[in-house]
Amino acid sequence: MAVTPVPADQPSPPGRIISGVAVMPKAELHLHLEGAISPSTAVELAARHGVTITIHEVSRRYAPGHFFKFLEAFKWVTSFLRTPADYALVTERMAEQLLTQNVVYAEVTLSIGVMLLRKQDPLANFEEVRRAAAAFEPRGLKLRWIFDAVRQFGVDAAAEVANLASQCVGEGVIAFGLGGDELSLPAAEFRSIYEHAAESGLERIVHAGEIGDATSVREAVEQLGVTRIGHGIAAMNDPHVMEFLSEREVTLELCPTSNIRTGALARQLGQPHAQIRQHPLPEFLRRGLNVTLSTDDPAMFETTLLEEYGHAAQMGLDQEEILRLAEMSFQSSFLPAEEKQTHIDALRTAYAKNFPK
Repeated sequence: MAVTPVPADQPSPPGRIISGVAVMPKAELHLHLEGAISPSTAVELAARHGVTITIHEVSRRYAPGHFFKFLEAFKWVTSFLRTPADYALVTERMAEQLLTQNVVYAEVTLSIGVMLLRKQDPLANFEEVRRAAAAFEPRGLKLRWIFDAVRQFGVDAAAEVANLASQCVGEGVIAFGLGGDELSLPAAEFRSIYEHAAESGLERIVHAGEIGDATSVREAVEQLGVTRIGHGIAAMNDPHVMEFLSEREVTLELCPTSNIRTGALARQLGQPHAQIRQHPLPEFLRRGLNVTLSTDDPAMFETTLLEEYGHAAQMGLDQEEILRLAEMSFQSSFLPAEEKQTHIDALRTAYAKNFPK
């Protein structure tokens, strides 16, 4: 769809940006499969296992307003993922949603730590996830996987997740990550696990600086050798950490709506509440940091990747900055360099057609 150009001295309105972004090929790098379970799918999963819940109940639990309440909601909804077939279903539903937004590549996090906690067979679950995802490649969507440990479950549990991830290198698993409560254990305790992951051919990522402070962001890089950080918004409070991230070319996977809904942004601002315009994304981008835009848990936070680009426009990003943000999602991915460039070329072509100068 063609979009009427806006004079160069006027900002691009959010609605126009969403229309243009909608037809551009996009990547998403911070997306939890379990957080993409819509209320209706949660009801369906629960019914499979003899549990009756309502869409209203799911929606109520999905609106926590506080990070630790969010963790409880995540734990609750994942209790209905009990079989490999359940994981196949939610993979299919997530992939359909990505296709409607013209997402052509996504790196999706699987909470292997939760599967192990529930005495499930993660490799059996993953086999069904892979099978479901493979059906979408001919339709233009490529999915790759991040095996995620839960920090508060401890070092031994994280090591088990890393070992499983190392068994699946070459089968679509590209990285090892650590999520959950970042205040529970220091990054240094997981250093040997991350070193093992790297030796196994896995990329390294971690959630940090979401509710932790700016120091936790720097420590994640120095102690764990990560190249991408989930959230990292605490860096906004320390110019030296921002400079450090820029120099190291570490990517921050930013999820604005998530940061509002969990109260993480308000916590970093030292306020009871926060608004989307207070998000540090524009400052990070203009300071030269590598940043990407994602939804985190889109169903739980009632958002989409297109809406996140609209929020970026509300923060004051112009259309050239929106293009740069979209490009960085491919550049910061774990795709081979040639594939990255192919996607970026397609993105620029679509941009030129829909954001004419």
